[in-house]
Amino acid sequence: MHGLGNDFVVLDARAHSLPLDLAAVKLLGDRKRGVGFDQMITIERSDKADAFMRIHNVDGGEVESCGNAARCVATLLMRENGKDAVSIDTLGGWLNARSGASGVITIDMGEPRFDWQAIPLSREMNTMSMAYSHAGYDKPGGVNVGNPHVVFFVPNAEAVPLAEIGPQIEHDPLFPQRINVEFAQIIDRKQIRMRVWERGAGITRACGTGACATLVAAARRDLSERKAQIVLDGGVLTIEWGADNHIYMTGPATEAFRGEIPPTFWAALHDAA
Repeated sequence: MHGLGNDFVVLDARAHSLPLDLAAVKLLGDRKRGVGFDQMITIERSDKADAFMRIHNVDGGEVESCGNAARCVATLLMRENGKDAVSIDTLGGWLNARSGASGVITIDMGEPRFDWQAIPLSREMNTMSMAYSHAGYDKPGGVNVGNPHVVFFVPNAEAVPLAEIGPQIEHDPLFPQRINVEFAQIIDRKQIRMRVWERGAGITRACGTGACATLVAAARRDLSERKAQIVLDGGVLTIEWGADNHIYMTGPATEAFRGEIPPTFWAALHDAA
Protein backbone atom coordinates (compact mmCIF):
# COMPACT_ATOMS: atom_id res chain seq x y z
CA MET A 1 0.00 0.00 0.00
CA HIS A 2 1.04 3.62 -0.19
CA GLY A 3 -0.02 7.03 1.00
CA LEU A 4 0.93 9.58 -1.67
CA GLY A 5 3.86 7.41 -2.73
CA ASN A 6 5.14 6.70 0.80
CA ASP A 7 5.00 2.92 0.39
CA PHE A 8 4.53 0.02 2.78
CA VAL A 9 4.44 -3.72 3.01
CA VAL A 10 1.52 -4.45 5.36
CA LEU A 11 1.54 -7.82 7.13
CA ASP A 12 -1.28 -9.28 9.24
CA ALA A 13 0.03 -10.91 12.41
CA ARG A 14 -3.24 -11.07 14.33
CA ALA A 15 -3.81 -14.79 13.78
CA HIS A 16 -0.22 -15.84 14.50
CA SER A 17 3.12 -14.15 15.11
CA LEU A 18 5.62 -13.67 12.30
CA PRO A 19 9.38 -14.34 12.53
CA LEU A 20 10.37 -10.77 11.74
CA ASP A 21 13.91 -10.24 12.97
CA LEU A 22 16.25 -7.56 11.64
CA ALA A 23 17.43 -9.73 8.74
CA ALA A 24 13.87 -10.48 7.60
CA VAL A 25 12.84 -6.82 7.69
CA LYS A 26 15.90 -5.69 5.73
CA LEU A 27 15.49 -8.42 3.12
CA LEU A 28 11.78 -7.71 2.63
CA GLY A 29 12.66 -4.04 2.22
CA ASP A 30 15.25 -4.71 -0.47
CA ARG A 31 13.69 -3.51 -3.73
CA LYS A 32 15.77 -5.96 -5.79
CA ARG A 33 15.77 -9.12 -3.66
CA GLY A 34 12.62 -8.66 -1.58
CA VAL A 35 9.50 -6.53 -2.04
CA GLY A 36 10.67 -3.03 -1.18
CA PHE A 37 9.16 -0.38 1.07
CA ASP A 38 9.81 2.79 3.01
CA GLN A 39 8.26 1.18 6.10
CA MET A 40 7.05 -2.30 6.95
CA ILE A 41 3.76 -2.36 8.86
CA THR A 42 2.61 -5.28 11.00
CA ILE A 43 -1.00 -5.38 12.15
CA GLU A 44 -1.24 -7.07 15.55
CA ARG A 45 -4.02 -7.81 18.00
CA SER A 46 -4.91 -5.24 20.64
CA ASP A 47 -7.04 -5.59 23.76
CA LYS A 48 -7.77 -1.85 23.70
CA ALA A 49 -8.02 -0.74 20.07
CA ASP A 50 -9.24 -2.31 16.82
CA ALA A 51 -5.59 -3.22 16.15
CA PHE A 52 -2.00 -2.44 17.11
CA MET A 53 0.23 -1.10 14.33
CA ARG A 54 3.96 -1.93 14.51
CA ILE A 55 6.33 0.03 12.26
CA HIS A 56 9.80 -0.86 10.99
CA ASN A 57 11.85 1.36 8.71
CA VAL A 58 13.71 -0.09 5.75
CA ASP A 59 16.91 -0.07 7.83
CA GLY A 60 15.25 -2.50 10.24
CA GLY A 61 14.77 -0.03 13.07
CA GLU A 62 11.41 0.12 14.86
CA VAL A 63 9.75 3.53 15.13
CA GLU A 64 6.81 4.97 17.00
CA SER A 65 4.46 6.52 14.49
CA CYS A 66 3.63 6.82 10.77
CA GLY A 67 0.70 8.91 9.59
CA ASN A 68 0.52 7.63 6.01
CA ALA A 69 0.64 4.03 7.23
CA ALA A 70 -2.09 4.75 9.76
CA ARG A 71 -4.42 5.75 6.93
CA CYS A 72 -3.57 2.51 5.09
CA VAL A 73 -4.19 0.32 8.13
CA ALA A 74 -7.40 2.19 8.90
CA THR A 75 -8.60 1.55 5.34
CA LEU A 76 -7.99 -2.19 5.69
CA LEU A 77 -9.71 -2.38 9.08
CA MET A 78 -12.75 -0.43 7.85
CA ARG A 79 -13.12 -2.71 4.83
CA GLU A 80 -12.86 -5.73 7.10
CA ASN A 81 -15.39 -4.72 9.75
CA GLY A 82 -17.70 -2.45 7.76
CA LYS A 83 -17.19 0.50 10.09
CA ASP A 84 -16.48 4.10 9.11
CA ALA A 85 -14.30 4.71 12.18
CA VAL A 86 -11.59 2.63 13.86
CA SER A 87 -8.95 2.99 16.55
CA ILE A 88 -5.28 2.06 16.17
CA ASP A 89 -2.74 1.69 18.95
CA THR A 90 0.95 2.43 18.23
CA LEU A 91 4.17 2.91 20.17
CA GLY A 92 3.67 6.64 19.53
CA GLY A 93 0.16 6.72 21.00
CA TRP A 94 -3.49 6.05 20.29
CA LEU A 95 -4.93 7.08 16.89
CA ASN A 96 -8.57 7.46 15.89
CA ALA A 97 -9.45 7.26 12.21
CA ARG A 98 -12.60 8.01 10.23
CA SER A 99 -13.50 7.73 6.57
CA GLY A 100 -14.57 10.69 4.48
CA ALA A 101 -15.76 11.58 1.01
CA SER A 102 -13.93 10.23 -2.05
CA GLY A 103 -12.14 7.58 -0.04
CA VAL A 104 -9.96 9.90 2.03
CA ILE A 105 -9.15 9.05 5.63
CA THR A 106 -8.81 11.47 8.55
CA ILE A 107 -6.55 10.50 11.43
CA ASP A 108 -6.60 12.20 14.82
CA MET A 109 -2.86 12.28 15.44
CA GLY A 110 -3.17 13.52 19.01
CA GLU A 111 -1.50 16.52 20.61
CA PRO A 112 1.94 17.87 19.65
CA ARG A 113 4.67 18.07 22.27
CA PHE A 114 7.20 20.90 22.36
CA ASP A 115 9.31 20.37 25.47
CA TRP A 116 12.96 19.81 24.55
CA GLN A 117 13.01 16.58 26.57
CA ALA A 118 9.90 15.26 24.77
CA ILE A 119 11.36 15.62 21.27
CA PRO A 120 14.03 14.71 22.60
CA LEU A 121 17.06 17.00 22.37
CA SER A 122 20.37 16.49 24.12
CA ARG A 123 20.26 19.95 25.69
CA GLU A 124 17.65 22.49 26.70
CA MET A 125 16.50 25.09 24.18
CA ASN A 126 13.45 26.92 22.88
CA THR A 127 11.88 24.55 20.35
CA MET A 128 9.78 27.17 18.56
CA SER A 129 12.97 28.64 17.06
CA MET A 130 15.87 26.40 17.96
CA ALA A 131 19.42 27.69 18.48
CA TYR A 132 20.70 25.23 15.89
CA SER A 133 22.12 25.55 12.39
CA HIS A 134 23.55 23.23 9.76
CA ALA A 135 24.97 24.04 6.32
CA GLY A 136 23.51 27.54 6.47
CA TYR A 137 20.00 26.43 7.48
CA ASP A 138 19.08 27.64 10.93
CA LYS A 139 16.43 28.26 13.59
CA PRO A 140 14.22 25.22 12.89
CA GLY A 141 11.14 24.33 14.89
CA GLY A 142 11.15 21.16 16.96
CA VAL A 143 8.06 19.08 17.64
CA ASN A 144 7.12 15.55 18.62
CA VAL A 145 3.94 14.25 16.96
CA GLY A 146 4.35 10.67 18.14
CA ASN A 147 7.86 10.72 16.67
CA PRO A 148 10.55 13.44 16.58
CA HIS A 149 10.78 16.15 13.92
CA VAL A 150 12.79 19.26 13.15
CA VAL A 151 11.34 21.70 10.59
CA PHE A 152 13.46 24.26 8.71
CA PHE A 153 11.69 27.13 6.93
CA VAL A 154 13.39 28.02 3.65
CA PRO A 155 12.65 30.30 0.66
CA ASN A 156 12.91 27.43 -1.85
CA ALA A 157 12.38 23.82 -0.72
CA GLU A 158 13.43 22.48 -4.14
CA ALA A 159 16.90 24.00 -3.81
CA VAL A 160 17.77 22.18 -0.58
CA PRO A 161 20.42 19.42 -1.07
CA LEU A 162 18.29 17.04 0.94
CA ALA A 163 20.17 13.82 0.11
CA GLU A 164 23.39 15.39 1.39
CA ILE A 165 22.35 17.20 4.54
CA GLY A 166 19.34 15.11 5.57
CA PRO A 167 21.41 12.22 6.98
CA GLN A 168 23.86 14.64 8.60
CA ILE A 169 21.07 16.33 10.56
CA GLU A 170 19.38 13.00 11.34
CA HIS A 171 22.52 11.78 13.10
CA ASP A 172 23.53 15.06 14.75
CA PRO A 173 24.38 14.55 18.47
CA LEU A 174 21.67 17.10 19.34
CA PHE A 175 19.13 14.40 18.53
CA PRO A 176 19.82 11.35 20.74
CA GLN A 177 17.07 9.28 19.10
CA ARG A 178 17.87 10.68 15.65
CA ILE A 179 15.33 12.92 13.92
CA ASN A 180 13.00 13.32 10.94
CA VAL A 181 14.00 16.40 8.94
CA GLU A 182 11.61 18.66 7.00
CA PHE A 183 12.36 21.65 4.79
CA ALA A 184 9.28 23.81 4.33
CA GLN A 185 8.54 26.69 2.00
CA ILE A 186 5.59 28.94 2.88
CA ILE A 187 3.61 29.48 -0.34
CA ASP A 188 0.82 31.33 1.46
CA ARG A 189 -0.94 31.02 4.80
CA LYS A 190 -2.95 28.02 3.60
CA GLN A 191 -0.35 26.17 1.55
CA ILE A 192 3.14 24.92 2.40
CA ARG A 193 5.59 23.05 0.16
CA MET A 194 7.53 20.44 2.15
CA ARG A 195 10.29 17.91 1.45
CA VAL A 196 11.39 15.30 3.95
CA TRP A 197 14.30 13.14 5.02
CA GLU A 198 12.82 10.37 7.16
CA ARG A 199 14.77 8.87 10.02
CA GLY A 200 15.87 5.40 8.98
CA ALA A 201 14.27 5.61 5.53
CA GLY A 202 15.83 8.59 3.73
CA ILE A 203 14.00 10.72 1.18
CA THR A 204 10.38 9.65 0.79
CA ARG A 205 7.63 11.01 -1.42
CA ALA A 206 5.43 11.80 1.57
CA CYS A 207 5.52 11.76 5.36
CA GLY A 208 2.26 12.14 7.27
CA THR A 209 3.79 12.90 10.64
CA GLY A 210 6.22 15.28 8.89
CA ALA A 211 3.29 17.15 7.35
CA CYS A 212 1.70 17.40 10.80
CA ALA A 213 4.93 18.66 12.34
CA THR A 214 5.37 21.21 9.54
CA LEU A 215 1.90 22.68 9.95
CA VAL A 216 2.24 22.91 13.72
CA ALA A 217 5.71 24.48 13.54
CA ALA A 218 4.48 27.02 10.97
CA ALA A 219 1.30 27.92 12.86
CA ARG A 220 3.24 28.20 16.08
CA ARG A 221 5.30 31.00 14.47
CA ASP A 222 2.21 32.50 12.81
CA LEU A 223 3.57 31.68 9.37
CA SER A 224 0.36 29.87 8.41
CA GLU A 225 -3.21 29.28 9.48
CA ARG A 226 -3.90 26.33 11.78
CA LYS A 227 -5.34 24.48 8.78
CA ALA A 228 -3.39 24.25 5.54
CA GLN A 229 -2.47 22.05 2.62
CA ILE A 230 0.98 20.49 2.79
CA VAL A 231 2.34 19.89 -0.72
CA LEU A 232 4.62 16.84 -0.73
CA ASP A 233 6.55 15.17 -3.54
CA GLY A 234 3.77 12.57 -3.83
CA GLY A 235 0.72 14.81 -3.43
CA VAL A 236 -1.20 16.91 -0.93
CA LEU A 237 -2.27 16.31 2.67
CA THR A 238 -4.68 18.57 4.56
CA ILE A 239 -3.51 19.17 8.12
CA GLU A 240 -5.48 20.94 10.84
CA TRP A 241 -4.28 21.83 14.32
CA GLY A 242 -7.64 21.99 16.01
CA ALA A 243 -8.90 24.14 18.86
CA ASP A 244 -8.75 20.99 21.01
CA ASN A 245 -4.95 20.96 20.43
CA HIS A 246 -5.24 17.73 18.39
CA ILE A 247 -3.74 17.42 14.92
CA TYR A 248 -6.02 16.08 12.16
CA MET A 249 -4.46 14.66 8.99
CA THR A 250 -6.62 13.98 5.92
CA GLY A 251 -5.49 12.19 2.77
CA PRO A 252 -5.79 9.07 0.60
CA ALA A 253 -4.62 5.49 1.12
CA THR A 254 -4.03 3.19 -1.86
CA GLU A 255 -3.69 -0.57 -2.12
CA ALA A 256 -1.21 -1.48 -4.86
CA PHE A 257 -1.26 -5.29 -4.76
CA ARG A 258 -1.56 -8.38 -2.56
CA GLY A 259 0.75 -11.36 -2.38
CA GLU A 260 2.16 -14.13 -0.25
CA ILE A 261 5.65 -14.63 1.14
CA PRO A 262 6.63 -18.24 0.30
CA PRO A 263 8.18 -20.64 2.82
CA THR A 264 11.40 -20.56 0.81
CA PHE A 265 11.90 -16.93 1.91
CA TRP A 266 12.04 -17.89 5.57
CA ALA A 267 14.16 -20.96 4.75
CA ALA A 268 16.69 -18.78 2.95
CA LEU A 269 16.95 -16.51 5.98
CA HIS A 270 17.50 -19.53 8.22
CA ASP A 271 20.21 -20.90 5.93
CA ALA A 272 21.94 -17.52 5.80
CA ALA A 273 21.96 -17.32 9.59
